[in-house]
Amino acid sequence: MWSMIGLIGGLVLLIFLTMRGMNLFIAAPLCALIVALFSELPLFPQLAGEGQANFVGNYMAGFSGFVQSWYLMFLLGAIFGKVMEDSGAAHSVSKWVVEKIGLKHAALAVVVACAILTYGGVSLFVVAFSVYPMAVSLFKQANLPRRFIPATLAFGSVTFTMTSAGSPEIQNWIPIEYLHTSPYAGWEVSIIVAVFMALFGYWWLKRMINRAVANGEYFIARDGDPTEEKARLLPHPLAGLIPLIIVLVISFVFHDSLKQSALIVALLGGIISVYILNRKYFQNFTGALSEGTLGALLALGNTAAVVGFGGVAKAAPAFQLAVETITNIPGSPLIGSAIAVSVIAGMTGSASGGQAIALPLIAPHYLDVGVNPEALHRVVSISSGALDSLPHNGYVVTTIRAICGETHQDAYNPVGALTVIVPLLGTILAIILFSFGLGI
Repeated sequence: MWSMIGLIGGLVLLIFLTMRGMNLFIAAPLCALIVALFSELPLFPQLAGEGQANFVGNYMAGFSGFVQSWYLMFLLGAIFGKVMEDSGAAHSVSKWVVEKIGLKHAALAVVVACAILTYGGVSLFVVAFSVYPMAVSLFKQANLPRRFIPATLAFGSVTFTMTSAGSPEIQNWIPIEYLHTSPYAGWEVSIIVAVFMALFGYWWLKRMINRAVANGEYFIARDGDPTEEKARLLPHPLAGLIPLIIVLVISFVFHDSLKQSALIVALLGGIISVYILNRKYFQNFTGALSEGTLGALLALGNTAAVVGFGGVAKAAPAFQLAVETITNIPGSPLIGSAIAVSVIAGMTGSASGGQAIALPLIAPHYLDVGVNPEALHRVVSISSGALDSLPHNGYVVTTIRAICGETHQDAYNPVGALTVIVPLLGTILAIILFSFGLGI
């Protein structure tokens, strides 16, 4: 009972502190300490028996284990995004998309620009930073309420692209290590689910914006709003699209032989191709490498911090009971796996962190009972992108507060609708389609 109170209380406090703006590097270990105290875990390894769980040991094992597994992917992904940004390639691609779609569909233009960059392998955080100035310009010209910009950026980045088959984002690659699948696992179902999430989510986004406009909301300019660099010479959009295509092609060619390490080769190929195609457009190539490295460390650290929280949480007796209950849910095992991953991703505030904690625990169980690994891969991937987007999620906090300068009170509701509810519906659709044998 006390363990369950500590587990739930620690999670609630983590969400509360994050919404209050506390740094995850402080909030996550503090909340993990509460879980440890209520679960009567020893605080230090020196106070624990050999092999016994303890607060410091479990937290740092979760933290360092995630860094060890994914540092190079985060590093190269962030650098790829930064060199795309510094060379103007990302801006050129975004501008081309906007020109093709037009001001009349301002929100759609932002969504499509984010989707192309995300599916091409650009880090989610970099996509938001890159597209935000254009989103402000478009929303200003269309006189749309700016509080919907975070939701528009997030919808294009962390829903139908992030967890789809073939996506170079790590949320599609983590299951490979545990299920021995490929990034294209369950691609038939993935296509249908991605189309559903894209169409339904965009309809919902437009409906929310139109309702706000009808209620008298409009764009309010602020001092310091970014402006488009009209005087800057940008590369041809094709010079920005080719590196995105190269990332996808290399990851496809090497995914069988190198598994998740293929992502390292693919992102490195993307960085080299950006430099070769756009070297004369760089403003500060060395600076881009430095900024990308710092951005990677921040993103990796934020995720690792909540994985560390999960490392302590999973040592709590209440957590083990919860996992056993979830994995024994009657009906399709895919339902149990989706619930397990969604809940753990929600607890940790991270899709990648949720997968890294959940898969070692649930993958052997579901594979032993004969669940199709491709179906399990796709359901785990899609479901991890749902409850992870609760208010304490690192991407949500960064996008709403740091990038867009909004508050959770004003901007989170549409973000939550599009990045929590839409992926949940996509997960349900995926389970139904796999249950009918599609893609198996």
